[in-house]
Amino acid sequence: MTHTGLFPHIEPFEQGMLPLDSIHTMYWEQSGKPDGVPILFLHGGPGAGSTPAHRQFFDPGHYRIIIYDQRGAGRSTPLGETRDNTTPLLIEDIEILRQHLGIDKWLVFGGSWGSTLALAYGETHPDRCLGFILRGIFLCRTSEINWFLYGLRNFFPEAWREFVTPLSPIECCDILSTYYRLLMHPDPAIHMPAARSWGRYEGRCSTLLPSPETVDYFASDSVALGLARMEAHYFIHNIFLPENSLLENVEKLHHLPAVIVQGRYDAVCPITSAEDLHRAWPQADYVIVNDAGHSAWEPGIQTELIKATEAFKSKL
Repeated sequence: MTHTGLFPHIEPFEQGMLPLDSIHTMYWEQSGKPDGVPILFLHGGPGAGSTPAHRQFFDPGHYRIIIYDQRGAGRSTPLGETRDNTTPLLIEDIEILRQHLGIDKWLVFGGSWGSTLALAYGETHPDRCLGFILRGIFLCRTSEINWFLYGLRNFFPEAWREFVTPLSPIECCDILSTYYRLLMHPDPAIHMPAARSWGRYEGRCSTLLPSPETVDYFASDSVALGLARMEAHYFIHNIFLPENSLLENVEKLHHLPAVIVQGRYDAVCPITSAEDLHRAWPQADYVIVNDAGHSAWEPGIQTELIKATEAFKSKL
């Protein structure tokens, strides 16, 4: 996947596998400037994992770039593991990583589910945050989960029809439970087709214009299993947080600098969620990209995210 306007490709100066408990081990890496401003990248999904291209949002001559894969995702092991996998545990994992790397405070950067986890972490540990850069806001409310499962057919009827093709008419009345059952089945002959179908659906809905490259990435076996399983797992458990808790507690972050970047035509995470967040957090800068959908790789979104990382150089 090639992207213009990003910083040059770099390799990590340090990486490792950090044991979290008897089940999970976290992949982490550091790149950029070892004594630079620490910035933490939180990937989407949940379960999507990170890629080398994510390092390129940040000036490697200024930032100490910390990227990791959340439980059950990417290079963390075991891939697609839902046992002991909850939002409070993901918050603890961030603290484990921060302490492991000897970081006092860091700037937090997250899009889609990454924005969810950034808010949840920040509201739990505001004293460990320098500020936030958030994109494609997802507050994981029941209405947003239902939109993802049903509402997207208003804009992507072909993708939705393909998504529900394996389901009976009765199962279509409860897509989440049906997919959850398929995705958790121990037989790869059952869970992998379901994971690829889920990944294709999300990939097809993530960009303003069709992007076969995005679809192929989301539907690839290494991404699809973590993505589909984790999303279904977190959605069916209402992300293990009280409904609307992220908005209700956002005043804990009012004193910290923040930028919210939102695509006007983001179908996966509609702009109403970003609007609700900004109304609850009016101190945050709010940037609407009028010619973009959901993906961080949309040209306008990418540009605004890099502008934000550059602007934070003078804020911190």
